[in-house]
Amino acid sequence: MNSSQPVPPEVVQQLAAYFSVLSEPTRLRILNLLRDGEKCVQDLVEAMDTSQANVSKHLKVMVQAGILSRRSEGTLAYYKVEDELIFELCHLVCDRLAKRIEIQAHKFRAFSFLGKR
Repeated sequence: MNSSQPVPPEVVQQLAAYFSVLSEPTRLRILNLLRDGEKCVQDLVEAMDTSQANVSKHLKVMVQAGILSRRSEGTLAYYKVEDELIFELCHLVCDRLAKRIEIQAHKFRAFSFLGKR
């Protein structure tokens, strides 16, 4: 996209909606659990120690965003990551945060030595 052209409002809205899906800690925990492959709702509920209603609510949001897909097998619902790029995005953000924390820690260490003799 050319930076000299304004971004259409509908594009900004969709981008913001996608990132808002990832702004919820429970959803990030679900993504981490699904990293190794498909799981049923009950497996996710047990691993997260939360209610089935809460997990299902977050799964629905991620399916609607196209991040996860859902399939039924009998009475069970199985979920898997549909958009594998989500892990790359999370890795980039985690790497950036780790670098910021390392820089901040270095500043704290440098400051703490100022008072020592």
